[in-house]
Amino acid sequence: MKWTTVPILAAVLGLSVLTGCSAGQAGGEPSVEQPASAPAPAAGDGTFAVVTHAGTGDAFWDVVKNGAEAAGRRYGVTVTYQGDGDPGRQSQLIDQAVSQKVNGLVVSMANPDALKESIGKAVTAGIPVITINSGGDVSREFGAITHVGQSEDVAGRGAGERLKAQGVAKLLCVIHEAGNVGLDQRCNGATQGLGGTVERLQVDVGNLADATSKIKARLQSDPSLDGVLTLNPAVAVAARDAIADGGSKAVLGTFDLSADVVTAIKDGEIAFAVDQQQYLQGWLPITFLTLHRDNLNTVGGGLPVNTGPGFVTKENAEKVAQLAEKGTR
Repeated sequence: MKWTTVPILAAVLGLSVLTGCSAGQAGGEPSVEQPASAPAPAAGDGTFAVVTHAGTGDAFWDVVKNGAEAAGRRYGVTVTYQGDGDPGRQSQLIDQAVSQKVNGLVVSMANPDALKESIGKAVTAGIPVITINSGGDVSREFGAITHVGQSEDVAGRGAGERLKAQGVAKLLCVIHEAGNVGLDQRCNGATQGLGGTVERLQVDVGNLADATSKIKARLQSDPSLDGVLTLNPAVAVAARDAIADGGSKAVLGTFDLSADVVTAIKDGEIAFAVDQQQYLQGWLPITFLTLHRDNLNTVGGGLPVNTGPGFVTKENAEKVAQLAEKGTR
C-alpha cells in the first residue's frame, strides 16, 4: 500500500493528529502544535462549509463532522456541516455555500459528475475547495487544491487479501448506495486481492432489516459463498445477523467503524474492519483551509493525502473502542 508522504504534516499537525487524539486536551480532540513563527490568523474568523453525501445520524459521517467541528474550534473558524445523499440536493447545498461567499469548501464526491458544475462555480468564485472521501481521481481535474481520503482500490485489495488469507474463495460484496463510485472501486479492489469469485449484492442502507433478509437469502441459496464484505458499518451489523440467522459460516469483513462493529470484532463476529480514519477527513481539510487562508499553503503536491487504509482486528479493537466512545474513531 502506498501512503502519500506529506512533509508538512509532521511539522504542522504533529503526531497527535495521526493518532486521532491527545490525552492532554479535554474532549479527546487532537492537539496541534504550530511553529513559533506561524503567521497570525487573518482578520475575521472565516467560514468553511462542509457538504457531504450523508447527513447527520450516520455512524461514519458523524465522526467526520466531529473532526471538522473540533478543528474549527481549534483554529477559531466557523464550520458549517450539511449533507444529503441525493446528488442533486448536494449540488444545491454547494451552490448555497458559494452564494454565501464562504472562505473555503469541503466536499465529498460520491457522484462526481453530478457535482462538477457546482464545484466549478466555487473554483471560479475563488473559493478554495478540498474534496474528501470519494472522487479523489477527479479532484484535481475539478480544481480542488487537495483531496483527503483513502485509495478505495488499494483498500479493497487489502480487504480481499485478508479474506483470501482466511480461506475465502467466493465472496459476496454488498453495495449499499447505488451510483457511489467509491463502493464500486472497493469491490473491484477486493476482486483483485481475493483472486477468486466476487459477486455483488445491492441493498438499501435505509432499510437494514431488508438488507439482513437479502444477505441471508443469498447465503442460503448459495452455500459456496464463504465470505461477505460490507462497505458500511451499519450494513456490517445487518450482515452479521444474516450470517448468524442463516447458519452460514461465511467470514465477514467490513469497511469503516462504529461502536457496534468494534464490539463485533472483539467478539469474533467480524474478522476485520478497513479503517480510513474518518475523523481526519473532517479535521485535516479545516486545517489545510486555515493554512491556505493564512499562509497560502497547499498540501499534497497534487497527490491525495491518504488517511487509510488501516485495519482494526481483534488485536487492536479494545484500544480503538475507547477512542470510538469519544467520537474520534
